Amino acid sequence: MGGVEKKKYERGSATNYITRNKARKKLQLSLADFRRLCILKGIYPHEPKHKKKVNKGSTSPRTFYLLKDIRFLLHEPIVNKFREYKVFVRKLRKAFGKGEWNAVERIKENKPGYKLDHIVKERYPTFIDALRDLDDVLSMCVLFATFPRTGKCHVQTIQLCRRLTVEFMHYVIASRSLRKVFLSIKGIYYQAEVLGQPITWIMPYTFAHNHPTDVDYRVMATFTEFYTTLLGFVNFRLYQTLNLQYPPKLEDKAEPELQSEEEATYAMDSEAYMEILSAMSASLTRVIAPVVEDDAEVDMFPMDGSSTEQEEEKQKEQQELEQHKKLFEGLKFFLNREVPREPLAFVIRSFGGEVSWDRSVCIGAAYDVNDTSITHQIVDRPTLDKQVISRYYVQPQWVFDSVNARLLLPVADYFPGVLLPPHLSPFVVEKDGDYIPPEKQKLLAIQRGEYTDPVAEESESEEEDEHNSKDEQNEMLKKRVGRATPEKKLNVMVTAGVMKMENRAKVAQYEKGEEKRLAIMMMKKREKYLYNKIVFGKRRKVREANKLAAKRKAHDEAVKSERKRRKKERKEQQMA
Repeated sequence: MGGVEKKKYERGSATNYITRNKARKKLQLSLADFRRLCILKGIYPHEPKHKKKVNKGSTSPRTFYLLKDIRFLLHEPIVNKFREYKVFVRKLRKAFGKGEWNAVERIKENKPGYKLDHIVKERYPTFIDALRDLDDVLSMCVLFATFPRTGKCHVQTIQLCRRLTVEFMHYVIASRSLRKVFLSIKGIYYQAEVLGQPITWIMPYTFAHNHPTDVDYRVMATFTEFYTTLLGFVNFRLYQTLNLQYPPKLEDKAEPELQSEEEATYAMDSEAYMEILSAMSASLTRVIAPVVEDDAEVDMFPMDGSSTEQEEEKQKEQQELEQHKKLFEGLKFFLNREVPREPLAFVIRSFGGEVSWDRSVCIGAAYDVNDTSITHQIVDRPTLDKQVISRYYVQPQWVFDSVNARLLLPVADYFPGVLLPPHLSPFVVEKDGDYIPPEKQKLLAIQRGEYTDPVAEESESEEEDEHNSKDEQNEMLKKRVGRATPEKKLNVMVTAGVMKMENRAKVAQYEKGEEKRLAIMMMKKREKYLYNKIVFGKRRKVREANKLAAKRKAHDEAVKSERKRRKKERKEQQMA
């Protein structure tokens, strides 16, 4: 019987993929334009399961894309815009070469452009989808906003990224949606909860930026081009949810009224409004003024499948969240010149506090250092010449640690010149069996209301150590003198027998252990292998926790002995 000959590599997985060069020729685009189009549309290379079969028997390294993705790109209108731009560059170069300056101006006026609005709507059908993808968007826009104007990227892109990130930070302040802050080596990590979605981004420190030579800024600029469009859509929608004006406007000030004498010396006319907006010291204007209503308690009814205990727990969590949002409410802060102004102002304003700084540092200061209503002054120097009795002087870490602890921590550990406690990450959640450092245990005790004074504990421990040392000395003296304490004579008596009660808890525990052992014996080979892996992982975690606890104990004992030695030396010096 005859039949159609089955040829190799013409069916199956070999027909589902296409190489990058073939895809580029199919779309009639250069490599740079093809890469740019794929980034904008969110299409990425794929690694086939059977690479040799897809590569038609060859083992040479190649980049593969899904064929259906490339067919999807054939109908994209931006491809035509790329071709129009290529024609525009060719005409402009030709006019420059001929020296036809009128034609050059005319061609520049007709420069082709394109918009990415339809791609944003296509990639994110719902607003929640856009919020879930906002982590990378914010991190990239914040990074570009810190770039110097050196020519590596367009000045307009830097200004746009700065404006969009400031607008998002103003939304976080107005909605009180900031939850966690962590100061790391890379930068400052923030986490905000926007419409129930956690959004985490990193903001680099404001140091002098050196552009690395091994980074392709064109690829980053393409991502930023899409991200700025997306962030603009998100900001507009978020401002609508809070009834805020967009573009944002400050309360009690219109844009032309912002230019005072001090502000005129600080910034140009075109930049004054953006600078005072990025100062984050004033609130934004709302479309309709909010009406203050009495807080009425809403009756809570348990949902289907949930008990009253779960509802009470949710209500308690909601109350704690509301208290966390008002952490710095009623407090007035003043920032010294040496502390980082923008992150502190952002965090303090996000939790209801008022903040100001010296007028020579930045535009938008609300009050000066002589204001008597200031409750906290943030300083980062060992000593201060003049101090006001009515305010606390703390180091910047107190603000971030208080936010992560969800309460105002004792200020004694953060006074100027004091050795600061470790800055613990709020993103680390310890599970059962994990090592918990003493600082975290102390913080948990403060949150539970079980905090004890460490100075009193230290004095008690020192008294115990002195008492123990005295007892040891007395015992040594007794041994030397040869005094032996008379042994007590045992009163041996015959008593009636007592019926021994069976410990039911111990018996139940023994039976449970026997059942578990028998269940392990009856396991299949594969299940037993998985069970042994789980047990091994748990034991390894316990070993690591014990190892860390032992290291910490040795460190604490070394510090304690060093402290005792210094104290003894001081006493000897005083006696001498």
